[in-house]
Amino acid sequence: MKLNQQLLQINRNFVICFVISASLSAILAQLLSDYENHLNTTITIVFGYVIYFGIFSGLFYWDNKNRYRQMKANLIKKELFGLISSFGIGEVGYLAVRWPSFYYFLEIGIEPYLASLVSEIIATACYMAIVTIFLRGTKTF
Repeated sequence: MKLNQQLLQINRNFVICFVISASLSAILAQLLSDYENHLNTTITIVFGYVIYFGIFSGLFYWDNKNRYRQMKANLIKKELFGLISSFGIGEVGYLAVRWPSFYYFLEIGIEPYLASLVSEIIATACYMAIVTIFLRGTKTF
């Protein structure tokens, strides 16, 4: 099987963003431990999104700025459409797993930082699988 460098690069960026976002989200979840579980869950996930996509955007730009300068506009549009649609579908899967699992773990009494980390690991694994499958399926990479 031939390795696709762009797909490996995106997955590398996912992992980098995951580590930073999961660490900071776990800290925030613990700081919000006095809040109601649904508020802790929601605030922590929104915070994680801001961190994750802020870092991912920068990494994606850094990795692809020269590549996109050499591509034709119609190819860039096609690739970005495939990326955005794959990420969007992945986000639906991510949220469908992350919010209920995090909330459930808080409800059963798991420490907030641990609940955040475990639900983030599970949801991110689902997200990476979904995005990778869709990027390959749409032949974006």
